[in-house]
Amino acid sequence: MATVQEVLENTKDRMQKSVGSLNRELSVVRTGRASAALVENLNVDYYGTSTPLNQLSSITIPEARTIVIQPWDKEALAEIEKSILKSQTGLNPSNDGAIIRLNVPELTEETRRDMVKVVGTIVEQAHVAARNIRRDSLETFRSMEKGKEISQDESHRAQDDLQKITDSSISEMDQMKLHKEKEVMEV
Repeated sequence: MATVQEVLENTKDRMQKSVGSLNRELSVVRTGRASAALVENLNVDYYGTSTPLNQLSSITIPEARTIVIQPWDKEALAEIEKSILKSQTGLNPSNDGAIIRLNVPELTEETRRDMVKVVGTIVEQAHVAARNIRRDSLETFRSMEKGKEISQDESHRAQDDLQKITDSSISEMDQMKLHKEKEVMEV
């Protein structure tokens, strides 16, 4: 059976993975500025295989509101264009036969508010994931206490440590949310 310290380390590791996942999800939210993160993980049907865009092309940001996608295989241009149109990025590709240009339009006030709501929803999902991780560890400590593997005092100390880990992760997520909201609302 795992020790209290191993359970806490596992919990901390899982919480950090949740924070990392949240960071990746927030990087895809549009801010009115061009970012390779908006499109790099779009899946493209490349000769019958679903492949991330960043494995098929180079993605550059030559200007503040422009993304340039240069596929290594020109045959993939049409499929890349289809994937961008099907995605929920709201970007319209411009294909010149060699590269695809994406102009990132400036966000309207209404769109910015909608994006802030999307950010809130994404962060709330991350909070739920963190609380689920906490619940799993809490159940482990309670079963260890019931099975007489640890004393009641050790269980309470472990639960206090668990709460500190959870609070730290939630706080980190909230900081990311504030930063992203500020970035989205910036004109």
